Amino acid sequence: MTKIAVLGNGRVGGNLAAALARAGHDVTVADRTPGTAADAARTARIVINATPGAGSLDRLAALREELRDTILVDVSNATTDGPDGLPADLLYPGSSLAEQLQEALPETRVVKTLNTMLFPVMTSPGTLSQAPTAFLSGEDPQAKQTVRELLTDLGWHKEWITDLGGIRTARATEAAILFVPHVIRSTGFTPFAVSLAR
Repeated sequence: MTKIAVLGNGRVGGNLAAALARAGHDVTVADRTPGTAADAARTARIVINATPGAGSLDRLAALREELRDTILVDVSNATTDGPDGLPADLLYPGSSLAEQLQEALPETRVVKTLNTMLFPVMTSPGTLSQAPTAFLSGEDPQAKQTVRELLTDLGWHKEWITDLGGIRTARATEAAILFVPHVIRSTGFTPFAVSLAR
């Protein structure tokens, strides 16, 4: 059992928190109010950023002390929204939210994952007709191993998890969000994920 704080109580955060609690972890969910987030982060070993990506950097940079020596699992994508509310453009072109978070939080081990799929797939990867891929980006091998184990608790088979390397590789997975609005407009809001076919 691991003490986990989920920052963000929307569809993504709520879904992850419920699944991790079912897997036996001690989970606290914090809303967007600074005090609640600080309290949750202060006592957690793993913090999951499920806040809207456009505001994540400011929110988490304010928690620098609370996030010291923790693993920050970043599942958000930082984009501007189009007229229909779907992602339009990357907020950090030439970089990534994960890189910005790691720079702002040097004593926190940031790991990017689960950001290349619609949220239901994060906790039910086996429901898709073919195996999805969960990518890992981060500088700390031990932190990535911990996150890998967390993913297996969520139903991810080991062979479905691909470690891309350092935090800079999150640029590639965050750019995949640009597929999402086109796929949704084409096929509707049906669960899907980016997958490596081998």
